[in-house]
Amino acid sequence: MTRKKIAQGIDPVAERKQERQAVPTFRKAAELVHEEHEKAWKNGKHQNQWIATLKTYAFPKMGDLLVSDIEGPLIRDVLAPIWLAKPETARRVRQRIGTVLDWSYARGFRATEAPMRSLSKGLPRQPKKDNHFAALPYASVPGFLEKLGERESVGRVALEALILTAARSGEIRSATWQELDLDAALWSIPASRMKMGRAHIVPLSVEAVAVFEQAKRFKAGASDLVFPGQNVKKPLSDMTLLKILRDMELSITVHGFRSAFRDWVAEQTDYSGEIAEAALAHTVSNKVEAAYRRTDFLDKRRLLMRDWGAFCKKTPASSNDEQAGGENTEAA
Repeated sequence: MTRKKIAQGIDPVAERKQERQAVPTFRKAAELVHEEHEKAWKNGKHQNQWIATLKTYAFPKMGDLLVSDIEGPLIRDVLAPIWLAKPETARRVRQRIGTVLDWSYARGFRATEAPMRSLSKGLPRQPKKDNHFAALPYASVPGFLEKLGERESVGRVALEALILTAARSGEIRSATWQELDLDAALWSIPASRMKMGRAHIVPLSVEAVAVFEQAKRFKAGASDLVFPGQNVKKPLSDMTLLKILRDMELSITVHGFRSAFRDWVAEQTDYSGEIAEAALAHTVSNKVEAAYRRTDFLDKRRLLMRDWGAFCKKTPASSNDEQAGGENTEAA
């Protein structure tokens, strides 16, 4: 190829130099991203902090490097000094570096998106913040479910369904039979009941379907609620679920099971963060990415929730594969 270009009168060295000159430095790219996005940010403080954190922590090490030359090890070196000392700031810096590099990829300045997935493997685990929801370690979830199943009540079945679907408390407590299609193993939650105001489809594992089948014995003729409260026309109280945990002498929160699920995905599987966040019905914080995303990863989430159900209930993989119709088990 080089000889052909020379024969055509093209100087390959000059051509490469010109191509590299078109690629911006990380500093320049960050300034362009900030300029494009700041008008959409309603919070003026956020506008200033976004670029300020990069100036303070990222620019000294990578500001003068071309965005095409920035790889995972360098990002790790930027984050390492503040990862434990300033965990919240470090997470914001990581997210903002990722935004700049993803923007650069979208503009054709990089061959790949931001190499962020493997960063957690090269950095120590950050301690949980005191104001985080107290969560049961994911390794303890299967044992917890065994103990939970020793007795049966509408609250205990609801809590098991919550864990197996990684749903929020309000979503599970107000679930209706009309939303469930157990034959198709799908739970369709309308936008009006979702925290983020967007409809959400939850693929149900074999284990989750079994729990909803178990809930049929609590059906009340005057109500379509899957988990009715003492007044069958009203949902089960959130305090009912919390009381179960307190009766089991646990100081964790109901919401903390979502954290246990997220930790399990990150530490025990190869599923991407995007898939996990979609399973938790979290919105995409990056407005550019959100605008271009046209999928909810339903097929990949079906595999994820199948694996979570098998982990929680200690279901043999071969048995789960047969019941799932022999789907490909490879994580996306």
